[in-house]
Amino acid sequence: MNSQTLYKILADAMPNADLKIEGGEGKYSVSMVGSVFEGMTLVKRQRFIYQFINDYISSGEIHAVTMHLKTPSEKIASESI
Repeated sequence: MNSQTLYKILADAMPNADLKIEGGEGKYSVSMVGSVFEGMTLVKRQRFIYQFINDYISSGEIHAVTMHLKTPSEKIASESI
């Protein structure tokens, strides 16, 4: 698993989201902004992402993921601070 492969998996799952992947060697940071997260709690957002990567976590290809998941309005609000 590399960051490009993880990017493709998540971008294919959520083509309208703004996505950035950093890291490698099984440790990744996922930053995503998408309207798909509207109305979801932080835990539900993370569970939503895990459904696409759980097989890679189970296999050991991914062993650490940090997630920064925002809605478009949350991104705008954080940029204005």
